[in-house]
Amino acid sequence: MKAWLLKDFGLDNLVQGETETPVPRAGELLVKVGAVSLNFRDKAIVDGIYEPHMVPKPLIPVSDAAGTVVAVGEGVSRFAIGDRVNSHLYSRWLDGMPGPDEPNYCFGSPLPGGLAQYMIIHEDSAVRAPDNMSDEEAATLPIAALTAWYALVDYGQIEAGQTVLVQGSGGVSVFAAQIATALGAKVIVTSSRDDNLEAVKKLGAVAGVNYRTTPEWAEEVLKLTDGKGVDLLLDVAGGDGINQSIAATKAGGRIA
Repeated sequence: MKAWLLKDFGLDNLVQGETETPVPRAGELLVKVGAVSLNFRDKAIVDGIYEPHMVPKPLIPVSDAAGTVVAVGEGVSRFAIGDRVNSHLYSRWLDGMPGPDEPNYCFGSPLPGGLAQYMIIHEDSAVRAPDNMSDEEAATLPIAALTAWYALVDYGQIEAGQTVLVQGSGGVSVFAAQIATALGAKVIVTSSRDDNLEAVKKLGAVAGVNYRTTPEWAEEVLKLTDGKGVDLLLDVAGGDGINQSIAATKAGGRIA
């Protein structure tokens, strides 16, 4: 099969080549990859700044993929040939608390990822792709959308009518804005660019704050929430800004 192979760190060392098409073992699916999506993690792996000691060479990178099952191993019962599925980054962490060795079983490093014609996914960690999404759309779900969902629903326990603040306009924040809006919450977004604020507003956000032109953005958020603060804040920036995140969140609120 054709595959992109990372032979050493650095984008110049990511080359298209050929490698053996994998054969599904017991419980495994062979998936013909229809589309992949890129996360910051993928670039960091190629650049050699994300757990470089765990990166095998050559590596087929990229964790998030969607495609069609074309072969199954012995004993597979959850999926059949022709089903469309998504990958799932932590291939063995399915529920509960993570084990200490979960990074050993991540797609895109150290396990082969989706930047190839075919990839192996165990039936337990494959997720059925939504019928109303293309492979390109479904491929964006595993890391960014799941992170946003977990922050909003599992951790944030967001309810209709509550207010959520999302920082920036990256993948997690864009998904969070859409999901929170769909759940009936009011979304405030922060960004350094007015055009990005307007783009997220088109996806459902009710207000935006430019933190470049309004450095004390927490004060503006308090004004937008009648002095109460938001019910849930998704802090993707970290650093010194955590103090403003606390100031912008209501007493008893949550910061993810």
